[in-house]
Amino acid sequence: MTDQPPEAPRERDQVFGDLLNDCVHCGFCLPTCPTNVLWGQEMDSPRGRIHLMTQMHTEDVLTETAVGHFDNCLGCLACVSSCPSGVAYDALIEHTRNRVEREHERPRGERVLRGAIFSLFPYRRRLRLMRGPLRAYGATGASSLVRRSGLLERISPALAAMERIAPPLSSPPPPLPPLVPAVGRARARVGMLVGCVQGAFFPEVNTATARVLAMEGCDVVVPRTQGCCGALSGHSGRSEESAAFARRLVEVFERARVDRVVVNSAGCGSSMKHFDRTLAEAGADDAWVRRARDMSAKVVDLTEFLVDLGPRAERHPLPLHTAYHDACHLSHGQGITQAPRALLAGIPGLRVSDLPDKEVCCGSAGVYNLLKPDAARELGDRKGRDVASTGADALVSGNPGCALQIASAMERAGRRVAVTHTARVLDASLRGLTVDQLLGR
Repeated sequence: MTDQPPEAPRERDQVFGDLLNDCVHCGFCLPTCPTNVLWGQEMDSPRGRIHLMTQMHTEDVLTETAVGHFDNCLGCLACVSSCPSGVAYDALIEHTRNRVEREHERPRGERVLRGAIFSLFPYRRRLRLMRGPLRAYGATGASSLVRRSGLLERISPALAAMERIAPPLSSPPPPLPPLVPAVGRARARVGMLVGCVQGAFFPEVNTATARVLAMEGCDVVVPRTQGCCGALSGHSGRSEESAAFARRLVEVFERARVDRVVVNSAGCGSSMKHFDRTLAEAGADDAWVRRARDMSAKVVDLTEFLVDLGPRAERHPLPLHTAYHDACHLSHGQGITQAPRALLAGIPGLRVSDLPDKEVCCGSAGVYNLLKPDAARELGDRKGRDVASTGADALVSGNPGCALQIASAMERAGRRVAVTHTARVLDASLRGLTVDQLLGR
């Protein structure tokens, strides 16, 4: 992308039209699209949605039916990986959802639900306030009674989905300091994204990430003022909200003066790598788009950064059979599949199995499992069966939403499996922990 002024609305629409013409309707995307896999309906495939987008663009009409098919899309980007023509479906669905949110009047109940979701999930402090009630709820054992009664399903399928995927919570580790110094000679100075869901519900993953980076020779800067990256908002077409979050995060990491910004959540990393497109879509000026592009150039997933950096700390044996789940916004959104496998393969005693149909989404997809709980549940159950088929004792993933979704599906099927993050497995090996210590047994 060149340093050109961001497009005006009409110019952005012209670019959108050009992107639409890249699709030759070959059908290579169909086997990897989760909604096409579920329902076999043309209009719930990438090819079908692009046909609807073309109608929307040329006839300037946005119908209720078309909105329904756009809403059914998980935005998993498996079609981007499988497309031989290089269709930028990620940019197409992002632009389309932005238009839907601007022009389409949703039913009142849906507006209330979406308002509640986006008043909570992008805010780490608000999520942290839920930890106490969730721990108390888990301690009572009421969850099994609530689920058997089906009461929440009748009141609100979205609330029922939230209850199902809520993680078991223990006492959180101490907050990370603003600087975690390198162990030994420093090889890099990196910033670290804390994240919203990751920071509130999986703080141990952030602690493990900082420790691993430090043991591999990095000074780790953890800015206290950082907030949401805007991924969830952008994924749902709330482009101005997403751009506002992005601007604030760009400013925070500009002040941090770091070589790289390391991200351990696939959805966040995918969004942050195209901050310039996010701001351009929201109509930002040229200077801001340039700043966002410079920031995006520094963003790396934890696994790709560690592979490029090369190992320095000793790996201790970890005798464990794990399955590895490719989070969609890591594999399809960022094209990262080999780096996490290479890191795991470097741990003595660790056996790693791939999942069948690994390119198909687990159904989490940001807040999709709250907005479309039935489809998400069916996809989660499919993924749970895939995990069970490997016979693994633990599942490793690089995204908090995937971890919650798959753990819920496995519990529902009566096949509980420990779900953990790549950073925690590495941390356990570098520190010489046992399998029981890693899995909390």
